[in-house]
Parts: sequence; C-alpha cells; structure tokens
Amino acid sequence: MRTWAVAAAGLLAGLSLGLAQPALAAAPTPTTQLVTAAGSPFLSLGTYDLKALGYVVEEYFISGTARSFKLTGEPTADGAWTAKPADTAPYATRIVVVRPKDPKAFSGTVAVEWLNVTGGLDAAPDWMYTHRYMLRSGMAYVGVSAQKVGVEGGNGIGGTAGMSLKRVNPARYGTLTHPGDAFAFDMFSQAGQAVKSGKVLGPLKPKHVLATGESQSAVFMTTYVDAIDPLARVFDGFFIHSRFGGAPAPEMASMRGGPNARGPAGVKLRPNLRVPVMTLITETDMLGSGLSGFWAAQQPDNDKLRIWEIPGASHVDNYMFFVGAADSGSAPIETLARLWKPNDGLYGSKMAHPINSGPQHHYVAEAAMAALDHWVATGRAPPKAPRLELNPPEKAGEAPKLALDGSGNARGGIRTPWVDAPTAKLSGFGNSGGPFGFLVGTTQPFDAAALARLYPGGKADYEKKFDASLAASVKAGFILPADEAEIRALGAASWPGG
Repeated sequence: MRTWAVAAAGLLAGLSLGLAQPALAAAPTPTTQLVTAAGSPFLSLGTYDLKALGYVVEEYFISGTARSFKLTGEPTADGAWTAKPADTAPYATRIVVVRPKDPKAFSGTVAVEWLNVTGGLDAAPDWMYTHRYMLRSGMAYVGVSAQKVGVEGGNGIGGTAGMSLKRVNPARYGTLTHPGDAFAFDMFSQAGQAVKSGKVLGPLKPKHVLATGESQSAVFMTTYVDAIDPLARVFDGFFIHSRFGGAPAPEMASMRGGPNARGPAGVKLRPNLRVPVMTLITETDMLGSGLSGFWAAQQPDNDKLRIWEIPGASHVDNYMFFVGAADSGSAPIETLARLWKPNDGLYGSKMAHPINSGPQHHYVAEAAMAALDHWVATGRAPPKAPRLELNPPEKAGEAPKLALDGSGNARGGIRTPWVDAPTAKLSGFGNSGGPFGFLVGTTQPFDAAALARLYPGGKADYEKKFDASLAASVKAGFILPADEAEIRALGAASWPGG
C-alpha cells in the first residue's frame, strides 16, 4: 500500500510540474530529393574508402515547413520544461546518408547526428568518434545540417571564417534556405521522420533511430530532450556527447546565444525521460574551461539515463583532429601509434602544450554508442559508471576541482589503461593557442625518472599493468571487446622509446 501511495504521489508531483505534456501530431515527414549532381557532399567523413567497406554515401535535400517553439515558463535547472509551438517558416536543408549497401548487412539502427557548426561549417564529430562501431555493427548514419551557420554562413569559433554549404558550393547548395536556429529543433525532428519513413535509406528498413550530438550540438540536444522530445516523439534514444552545463530555451537558440542564453548555468535532463539517454562527459566538459561546467548539471542515473565521465580526456583531442579520419578499422598499429603521438600544431596554430593524446575518449565513446544501441534494442540498461571525483570549491561561487592522483591524473570516472597505467599526465585543461586551444587539453609525458618509479620492471611491468586495466575496463562494459586486441597492441607500441 505504501509503495502504491509513493508512486501515486510521484505521478501527481510530475503532473504539477508540467512534465506530462500532450504529444502534438507527429512531426511531418518532409519532402525529400536525392542529390544527383556530380561531386560529393561537403562533409568530412574520413580519408578511407567507405565503398570498399560495403557502404554507400548519398545526399538528400529535405524541405517543408518548420515550427519554432517557446517555453511556457522560465527555463528551470531541473529540465522539467514545457514548450509550445510558436511561429512557422519554410526551410530547405540537406542530410548526408551513410548506409550499408547490402540490406542483409544492416543492423536496423540509424544514428542521426545534429551536425556541429562551431568551426563555421558542418562537422560530424560523433561520426568521427564512433564510426568504427557503426561500420562493424552494420548501423546506418545520417548527418543533418540543422543550424543556420552550416547552411547560410557566419563565423565560427574565435571569428574563424565560415565555410557554409552555400559559400563552398553555391551551384550545389544555392537553393537551400534556413529560417534560423529557433526552427532547427523541428527541422531535426523532420529529418528524423524522413529516416523513420525509410524514404532516405534506399532499400533499408529502420527499426531504431537514435539522435546524437557533440559539443555545441549536445547543448542543443539537451534543449531538445527537455523541451521538444515530449512533443515530437521521433527518436528512440539520445546520445548527448560532451555537453557543458547550460542549455538555451528553444526560442533563444542560436550559435551566438551560447549554452547559458536565458537560463541557469546548470540544466539537468528532465526527470521523466521518455526514451533512453546516454550522456558522455570529459574533464573539459565537467569544469567548463571558461564555459558553464557540467558539474552544475550533474544528476543521478535512473532507468532512462546513464552518465559516463572519462578521466584524462579532453573535449576534443588527437583522435578528432589527426587519427579518426584515417581510422578505417584496418590501419596498421604502427600508423595509429604514430598518429596518436603528442602534437602541438593544429590548423596552422601552435598550442602552448601538446594537445591531449589519450585514446580513451574515442574507445569509451564507441562503447557508449554501442551501449545505447543495445539499450534501445533490448531494453537492458548499460552499466552505471563511477563519477569523476571532485574537490569542493575553495570559495563560494567558484567551480570545484578535479581530485588528482599521485601522477597528476584525475581520480574516479571510467578507468582505462591510460590513467591506470599512465606514461603521461593527461588533462582536459591547461592549453592555449588558436581558437580551439581551450578545448584540446594537454599531454605531459613523464620523464625517465617518473617512468622508472611507476614501472621498476620497465616495459614488461608497464604492459602487465596496462593489460590488467584494459581487461577490467572490458569486463565492466566501458571498452568494447572488439577493440581489446587493438588497444593492447597500441599500448605496447606507445611505450616511450618503442
């Protein structure tokens, strides 16, 4: 009797908070048009041959009438937002489809990415970090030009010149039109409907459609989950990757509005999530690196939420800039080890320190995507992960700080060989140089004396500790078994001095 009463009280409390929103009519399926013009879509997917891996790349224009939304109240920190439609506007944007050619090779899952425009152009960081899992599991991928900067133009981070679709190829993209980021949420919903309908997947029949977004896109994905998903009900799960603390009200959404536009610095995901949500956080995201830190938005896991936090990882790193584009799944270990080596140059800028070269962000991101895929397909939730250990702020109003071990690496979180058997201090902070310096973290290799203290037996001692940590990470579900052999070989090849 008491259990029933508690459940009833919780339901009534949810209703009083405006959590039970009536669903609108499903987001309309837009008009779709396969792009048959010569040339390739303007989107970096890697330098390897997707055709040789059994995949087809196609581009579609999608068009229709999009709605904007506005909150019925203030954007509260608990994420229990209620939104309603506001204005309408015509739009025409594009999506890029990467799908198995053979329907028998298709797993049934499609990942739909809100493309990132921080650099002033469409980029696909979630494809870059997790494509290895998508390709070997038979997933399909769709990148959506959701924001105005990617279509119409505008400067990126640090004033970098934009490379919008209409600027780089007006002959191909000149007919596209974007009414503004307030309409991006419904445009993304309609792209999801186009995928669910099967109209843009050739002969493939989708079973599950996941929404993904990294960095700025993850901030907008937070707004989507809190305000739009209860109305649209398009996606079967969400991968929110490297968000910060805040999230804008949907009517305030813009690239320049920032994650704190008319809202608290820390915005949690709504308490009654409709579908599973996987959130992946690095050190940079946790403390913010000058932006609102995720520490202010932390919340416990529940039956529809998992939050995984990665020590020693930065918001973006060597994999994003140097490794991922060449990582077909068959690159020699020697090539991967060379690409992973610390590098202090980025897009013509010299960083103050080598950027973060820890591979854990990539490998854990793959495991997170796989965990969400299986969660949606089977209903079995992924493992809960330990959280990063934080020391309280020294002064009121300041952010907390990471608790560090004797090697200078962060305590807690998802343990991997690169922090349990380290050869360097890996951080999500402390760099500068160029527009991306505050996001790329640092690598500080240990000197010979430090390595000798950690590994009295030299390389053999290091490999023993590395392998033990790796086996524990795989057993815990935070690294995929399919990556284990590669990681072990990469660890051996990465020992200082070879």
